Amino acid sequence: MFGLGLQELIIILLILLLLFGAKKLPELSRSLGESAREMRKGFESDNKADSEKPATKSKKKSS
Repeated sequence: MFGLGLQELIIILLILLLLFGAKKLPELSRSLGESAREMRKGFESDNKADSEKPATKSKKKSS
């Protein structure tokens, strides 16, 4: 996972806890998860819409 070990993850978690506090941290995690889900849904719907479109070739007129 991004080359981070257990010690680095614990340090990052402690820094986040100090910056945002114990009450705000769950709210931030929840909103981050919701944002990731919405972004994933958007990517999936874009890919689905692209695959449903038929491939058409435009013909060039020679003048």
